[in-house]
Amino acid sequence: MSDNSHNPGVPLDLNWVMSVKVNRSAAQRRVATLTKRRSIKREWQAAWLLKAITMMDLTTLEGNDTPGRVQRLCAKARQPVRQELLEALGVGERRLQVGAVCVYPDRVRDAVRALHGSDIPVAAVAPGFPSGQVSVEMQLDEIEKLVETGAREIDIVISRDLVHTGEWQQLYDEIRALRDACGQAAHMKTIIETGELATLTNIYRASMVAMMAGSDFIKTSTGKAKQNASLLVGLIMVRAIRDYQERSGYKVGFKPAGGISTAKDALNWLILIKEELGDDWLTPELFRFGASSLLGDIERQLSHHVTGRYASSKYMPMP
Repeated sequence: MSDNSHNPGVPLDLNWVMSVKVNRSAAQRRVATLTKRRSIKREWQAAWLLKAITMMDLTTLEGNDTPGRVQRLCAKARQPVRQELLEALGVGERRLQVGAVCVYPDRVRDAVRALHGSDIPVAAVAPGFPSGQVSVEMQLDEIEKLVETGAREIDIVISRDLVHTGEWQQLYDEIRALRDACGQAAHMKTIIETGELATLTNIYRASMVAMMAGSDFIKTSTGKAKQNASLLVGLIMVRAIRDYQERSGYKVGFKPAGGISTAKDALNWLILIKEELGDDWLTPELFRFGASSLLGDIERQLSHHVTGRYASSKYMPMP
């Protein structure tokens, strides 16, 4: 991401936010036909899967994360697919790497050190992840410290109770304050945790408020809730992105996360983005997968494309 690609936000317009009500049945019909209307032919699947790798936030958010685990993850981020496999695909000379590495705050320094010399950004989840139950005041100083440590992307999580109680102004103010704490050095992704917002209308409204407040990306999920990313909630969020761009002139990125683990999943999400937002969003600057196990399956599918056989997962190790 370039430093001049921030979404500056716009003043909160509650008339705009509250005027939208999502038709669930229509949205479900659209999702049901989405992947049937556009299929990716076999000869193009490998190219699309290679593209998907460049848009991954390779993630480890576990209680047992160690410096060594983060170092191994960063090594995979630099070389996500075995060189001999890339050569067999005819792209051996291509510089292939993931979009970012995402870690807990305590592991940011380890990731920055391991990625030194590359242009792969380190993303950190902000204090309050995944519950959203930490006050903004407690998060501000920590976010500034993360940016000083070298994090170039900050994933915040909203207070979901503000959505349920309709406190849209407070939600806007909180997100705006966190955006300001990120400064110009870091992009901010706002996790709205769709599985806890009850309705598609709430998902749309929370997405719109987050963008008005200056979020550079909106993200479906923490990956820690019972319900994670789905194409249905993705459709609502990308249509909010489209509406925001049409009215404000600013492009906001989208990141589905949680439960996206297969190459087929990745292709379906790429189809959604191409159909609803167009090719401009099919870049790491505007689209990311939150991924921990997805890379392994994509590498396995690429191997099948070359050899005609499915290799054991032990040949596609993840840290």
